[in-house]
Amino acid sequence: MSLRTAPATPYLQVDEQRVRRNLRRVHAAAAERGVAVRPHVKTHKSPELARWQVEEGARGITVATVGEAEVFVAAGFDDVLVAYPVFLDEARLTRVRALAERARIVLGVDSTDGARRAAPLAGTGVEVMVELDSGQHRTGVRAAEAAAVAGAAYDAGLPLAGVFTFPGHSYGPGVAGDVARAEAETLAAAATALADAGLACPVRSGGSTPSLAATLAAGAPAVDELRPGVYLLGDAQQWELGHAQPDDLALVCVATVVSHAGGRLVLDAGSKVLGADRAPYATGFGRLPDHPDARVVQLSEHHAVVDLAGAVLPPVGSRIAVAPNHVCAAVNLADELWVDGTPLPVEARGRNT
Repeated sequence: MSLRTAPATPYLQVDEQRVRRNLRRVHAAAAERGVAVRPHVKTHKSPELARWQVEEGARGITVATVGEAEVFVAAGFDDVLVAYPVFLDEARLTRVRALAERARIVLGVDSTDGARRAAPLAGTGVEVMVELDSGQHRTGVRAAEAAAVAGAAYDAGLPLAGVFTFPGHSYGPGVAGDVARAEAETLAAAATALADAGLACPVRSGGSTPSLAATLAAGAPAVDELRPGVYLLGDAQQWELGHAQPDDLALVCVATVVSHAGGRLVLDAGSKVLGADRAPYATGFGRLPDHPDARVVQLSEHHAVVDLAGAVLPPVGSRIAVAPNHVCAAVNLADELWVDGTPLPVEARGRNT
């Protein structure tokens, strides 16, 4: 990846050509299977990048918080799923009502209490989608419980948009196929439970970046829509899991070599830029696309120590591209992304409420 003229390091650089290529590959594969893509924009938090996703065929967007929804609705997006069991206190009810005046808003719920709490939104156009647990064991209900939650939403006067799950446990070596199958079984069982209760299930929504290929390779589509996030930018985790190659990585941190202490590279990008995430399977705190054998072996707030595996050390002052382990975390630490030499604000950064 070429390092274009830009500001002082460290900064995050996005390659639009690679982003577009990643989008077209995934969206075309989904379209061939009759599956829509509703990308999760918490990855990049940028209305401009979300517009690229829509231009390449995305149907609506997914967000994690009401705050993110506010940023994207203000930017003109009019079909938004908040894929989170939002606790609807009075303040959030007021905010969601305001959003519903400008866009289609779908809220995640994963309990009968959550569905009832959304009752004041009846008649505003707000819809709900029941979250399922397909194996991650974070939020969501078992498929057999979906009808009770959907029924509570129906009784509260809220239209049901369908069911969704997030197979987040696909982030592990060699598990994507099994996770995709469990996701398919969970969504199918929930749809059956709703039908048995006399309730429609308009959409079965799922997907994660690591499980995309396995889901789309299934004999019959298990989902009506997919909600990947990382797929357009990539990161070191996807590279290590085998779901992306170095040439697919469309975001890197550009850092400067500041020292050769100990015979290793020391860069000016630490955890306050790259993020501190390191999954148990990760071989380092980041990867260098131009040096595939190298690893970020030590990370401090403002230092990244790189073992180049015996390669010649680039001179002090050289600029090096580093792929963060978790791109979503890195973007949320940045005020702006540099896209082919132009700064682009991360407009939904920090909108966590």
